[in-house]
Amino acid sequence: MESAEIRRRWLSFFEERGHTVVPSASLIADDPTLLLVPAGMVPFKPYFLGEVKPPFTRASSVQKCVRTPDIEEVGKTTRHGTFFQMCGNFSFGDYFKEGAIKLAWELLTTPVEHGGYGLDPEKLWITVYLDDDEAERIWRDVVGVPAERIQRLGKKDNFWSMGVPGPCGPCSEINYDRGPEFGVEGGPAVNDERYVEIWNLVFMQYERGQGIGKEDFEILGDLPSKNIDTGLGLERLAMILQGVQNMYETDTLKVVIDQATELTGVAYGKAHDSDVSLRVVADHMRTSVMLIGDGVTPGNEGRGYVLRRIMRRAIRNMRLLGATGPVVGELVDTVIKTMGEQYPELETDRKRIETVALAEEAAFLKALKGGTNILDTAVTETKAAGGTVLAGDKAFLLHDTWGFPIDLTLEMAAEQGLSVDEDGFRRLMKEQRERAKADAQAKKTGHADVTSYREIADAAGATQFTGYTNTEGETTVVGLLVNGVPSPAASEGDEVEVVLDRTPFYAEGGGQIADQGRIKLHSGAVIEIRDVQQPVPGVSVHKGSVQVGEVTVGSTAYAAIDVRRRRAIARAHSATHLTHQALRDALGPTAAQAGSENQPGRFRFDFGSPNAVPGAVLTDVEQKINEVLARELEVHAEVMPIDEAKRQGAIAEFGEKYGEQVRVVTIGDFSKELCGGTHVHNTAQLGLVKLLGESSIGSGVRRIEALVGVDAYNFLAKEHTVVAQLQELVKGRPEELPEKISSMLGKLKDAEKEIEKFRAEKVLQAAAGLVESAKDIRGVALVTGQVPDGTGADDLRRLVLDVRGRIPSDRPAVVALFTTANGKPLTVIATNEAARERGLKAGELVRTAAKTLGGGGGGKPDVAQGGGQNPQAVGEAIEAVERLVVETA
Repeated sequence: MESAEIRRRWLSFFEERGHTVVPSASLIADDPTLLLVPAGMVPFKPYFLGEVKPPFTRASSVQKCVRTPDIEEVGKTTRHGTFFQMCGNFSFGDYFKEGAIKLAWELLTTPVEHGGYGLDPEKLWITVYLDDDEAERIWRDVVGVPAERIQRLGKKDNFWSMGVPGPCGPCSEINYDRGPEFGVEGGPAVNDERYVEIWNLVFMQYERGQGIGKEDFEILGDLPSKNIDTGLGLERLAMILQGVQNMYETDTLKVVIDQATELTGVAYGKAHDSDVSLRVVADHMRTSVMLIGDGVTPGNEGRGYVLRRIMRRAIRNMRLLGATGPVVGELVDTVIKTMGEQYPELETDRKRIETVALAEEAAFLKALKGGTNILDTAVTETKAAGGTVLAGDKAFLLHDTWGFPIDLTLEMAAEQGLSVDEDGFRRLMKEQRERAKADAQAKKTGHADVTSYREIADAAGATQFTGYTNTEGETTVVGLLVNGVPSPAASEGDEVEVVLDRTPFYAEGGGQIADQGRIKLHSGAVIEIRDVQQPVPGVSVHKGSVQVGEVTVGSTAYAAIDVRRRRAIARAHSATHLTHQALRDALGPTAAQAGSENQPGRFRFDFGSPNAVPGAVLTDVEQKINEVLARELEVHAEVMPIDEAKRQGAIAEFGEKYGEQVRVVTIGDFSKELCGGTHVHNTAQLGLVKLLGESSIGSGVRRIEALVGVDAYNFLAKEHTVVAQLQELVKGRPEELPEKISSMLGKLKDAEKEIEKFRAEKVLQAAAGLVESAKDIRGVALVTGQVPDGTGADDLRRLVLDVRGRIPSDRPAVVALFTTANGKPLTVIATNEAARERGLKAGELVRTAAKTLGGGGGGKPDVAQGGGQNPQAVGEAIEAVERLVVETA
């Protein structure tokens, strides 16, 4: 049974039994604690935590998931993978243990011809939690599983929680016996390789307290409403139903292995090392396509780095298998064809996915060259210092600057006889991740415990947003935090977070920054609001300071935003939509939005593009936008079912989470997007849009920055003033300026070349005198000296090589010259072949000199360059070189 059919049967089975089919959420987690969705229940987490009331009592989904903690183990074993699909069915206060158990058994054991999976009941083993007598009774007495095939396991294996205080409960797992060829008998308690888990049923019936890990926490009591969360690994079931030994031999991965084999000529199953590489390629390319499909783009931080690391591991393993040229295009095509039946959007977005993937491959192949040079230098310095371990900060530099995955650095260092300080590297990586995560979390919560916001939401409900139609209005203070701590009151000067029952303030989201303004209490107190966030869904938290009086929970108030600022932001947001559509018209659908920020009078817009946008195209885009403004198109918003929005062609932003009902913003006949932000009523209100330019912010992602309205006018007015000043300077009309300035720059460049030529000739004139000053050290001609300050590195190198060339080739020669440029010492050292035969190598001599200068350096045995921080040490450096020549010669 193919994977697509397994998925179809799952959803059909539960839909027929009253479950709402919930489409897979994006892999981009809508949770500040997660980069990517790692489990099937994550999209339902707000319902289980009580943050949001579920719109259904029964649900079913097949959720895309990515987990990367064990990425180094992928390929080495046949059990580890980064992407998987989790089939789940969920009950929110509806059926409980007996209902979940009976549904699971029915679907697994119903014959294939009747819509089930047709598993042999005799091969199914059950585990339950140690003291879950109820679950064991249902399995034994209601379903009919023999007692000898039901085993009890402890908290570590058969009890579930989110790792934080909240809902938890015992589990019951269904395991499949793959037969004696996979190990000894005795059930899953004895051998989990033979008795492989395929379905986990979680019975959420308790409330968990504080604690650490999977076992050390307290059970506080029963939940008021009992829920069900189950998960079946689609790939594991496919392995069983397709009669293969591991997930890499299932239909959606084996075809990728076959494609990699065709590209490299290396067959699967012939050798352990090549099999590992082929499995890495198959897993990682499938994961990469799914991530790019959901809007992730390669980068050096967060989920972008996860994608970059995975893609680059795949490319590296293809090179280990013998591939020499680009290979990603063919692999991506295979993945899209294979997964497209389950996720049709992959075919729809094929061009964009291919563009991003190919750009990352090209970037990595280029980075391999530059990064390899950096690594070689680091290895040389480590060996010269007598070390055997490459420093963690060097590995981190290779990762952060050149995009080298740590395993690539490990392998390349090992080839040169060094290990890598992995602990140091991972410490730096952890520090970077924690900084990024703390920044994102602090932005949302202001360092307050999210539980505080949940409690306010439970007591007062969601905040009603009135800002689409009102800029001010009556409201009530329903929650208050002072310095991050819940409080009944706040005084003048306190930093506060205020929750209102209704608000005209827009909370930051969808690329639009938050409103600012004031909340005036009827008691006379005033709160200046500078930011608004939604740390938990539906609850707007107004952050600011008490200017006058005392604020108390329950007080009535009047909230008013800064209208002028809001209007400027709305103009920027509407301009962003126009820019998005104009770019798509010019570049095609691959120019999909990858982020934005709308501020008063200005905006930035990120979009997918493998190359820089030509200036002429950018000019055309700007002209088209301003032509739309002149057409005075009406802008209106409408709430509709998401399927209807898609049918109408509304564009959705990657990474955004949408519900069943969505808000669609339409600008005349030009643009239609899903958007929750605020906008102008007519394009004429924008006045003017000026695109300042575009630049790269990552592999395959470009950024446009622009001004809107008065800000755009002011910019053009300043440009006009500058043009007038240039006219006066060069005595020409505006249209003559480019030619006249170009001519002036050409003359200036020619003059600089003449000066450089003169300087080089002057430096080289010293060559003859330097040769005559050579010392004879045990038959070696040693030329040392300090040339005039300001001599450039290239001129110094030419002088050193010229001096070396004037010494007879049969006489061993070492030339070591020094200079100071920009306040820092610089040295170039060269040796001839006769000197190298005596063991005198330029690289070693440079490292000795550079160490004395307080710096570093390196190069080839015939010529090398170095520098330092202490120009006063040049004399000592010359002496150090001479001593080393004496010792070596």
